[in-house]
Amino acid sequence: MRDFGYDITDYKQIAPEYGTMKDFQELLKEARKLGLRVILDFVPNHTSNESDWFIRSARREPGYEDFYVWADGIVDPERPGEVLPPSNWMSHFRKSMWEYHPGRGQYYLHQFAIGQPDLNYRSQRVQAEMKGVLRFWLDLGVSGFRVDVINLLYEVDPKNYGGVFPDEPLSGNSDTDPDDHDHYHHIYTQDLDETYEVAYDWREVLNEYTEKHGEYKMILSEAYTSVLNTIRFYGNESRDGTIPFNFIFLGEINKNSTARDIKTTVDKWMTYMPHNKVANWVNGNHDQSRLASRQGPERGEEIGMTDGHVSWEDTKDPQACNTDDPINYWKKSRDPNRTPYHWDSSVFAGFTCGVAPWLPVADNYKEINLQAQLRTRRTAGKFGDLGILAYTEDILVVTRLLPNARSIVGVINLSNKPQLVDLSSVTLLPKYLKVVASGVNCTQTKGFILLKNYITVSSNCALLLQTE
Repeated sequence: MRDFGYDITDYKQIAPEYGTMKDFQELLKEARKLGLRVILDFVPNHTSNESDWFIRSARREPGYEDFYVWADGIVDPERPGEVLPPSNWMSHFRKSMWEYHPGRGQYYLHQFAIGQPDLNYRSQRVQAEMKGVLRFWLDLGVSGFRVDVINLLYEVDPKNYGGVFPDEPLSGNSDTDPDDHDHYHHIYTQDLDETYEVAYDWREVLNEYTEKHGEYKMILSEAYTSVLNTIRFYGNESRDGTIPFNFIFLGEINKNSTARDIKTTVDKWMTYMPHNKVANWVNGNHDQSRLASRQGPERGEEIGMTDGHVSWEDTKDPQACNTDDPINYWKKSRDPNRTPYHWDSSVFAGFTCGVAPWLPVADNYKEINLQAQLRTRRTAGKFGDLGILAYTEDILVVTRLLPNARSIVGVINLSNKPQLVDLSSVTLLPKYLKVVASGVNCTQTKGFILLKNYITVSSNCALLLQTE
């Protein structure tokens, strides 16, 4: 298995690690009973080099000769006896996108790992086969697909460049080296116009099943590209397309972003999104550092897990391994955000029954885990007694109080003048209260510590306070 299973050997079989086709059909059946729908991860850009298709193509078997992107090498002008790859294209996992196949006597293209050769979508037979894959799973009853790296399906046609694949220009990124994918501007290997037509073709296949079964069949597309390129996947005036993942937050929002930054980012997407389409906002995925690590623990997902430390010796991600750099590998690694889920504080965080998992468990699993959060479910916000006090004509106080738990107090000034508030009469409150949130008109901000009997509330200010 290369790149964690993103090397497909057979599009119409279940990997033995997950069970059998019978198991999958049972899953579909039980999901329906529960009112759930199942969608599949569809990886159309590349297969495994152990795929029957690739083996046949390498042998130049009739009908499979052009299933993949093959090209002759070029003679090294400085060393006439040496042959170089067809172009300077660099893989997403570093180093050349081209790998020589001695059996065929040519290079094949791989945008990712050497064991993941790219399919050739200029072949009509490849396109027909991939539509057949979609129909196979739709016939079994799936409700749609998440399409992996859809914007990489096409590279330029060498026929338009004198029979060769042209070199890509330098990006000007000074933080990279010539073996790095980001060292180049990818004008020949991604976001080509032909890609969108294939996406629209796939939507038409799903439309057939939507009409046949009366259930909308969903197709979501993943593409790390510009907003304008992403928006095109929705469709055009005459053809419907996919629901593209909106990754704009991943690239433009960080822990230092202001409200204005967020508004600008949201407005950008909503401005370009076609009318009557559905927006979505992706804050994290398996390729990104966990949200709590990127933006702070108070903004974490689910139980607030952070990235785990994975040493060079334990690193599995080919994107990091291909750096050949035991010092800076972590800058490229996706392993830290893929460390095992923390179920409890037992060995290996309860993820396995005493067997070391694929990746090491993060060091903070004893403090951050599901079991620990379940123990603290009796929070004041959920179970505290509600109290509402008209402190004055202008001051409203709302409390949620619970013994042996952090209590919550909201103090709202409805007037245009600062007000002094004394909360000594409120039971269960300690001497000091901490500001956890405040309105834009407040002088106190998050983290301020206030005396409960002397709280100055600015005009038109709302404070959310919490006991320590």
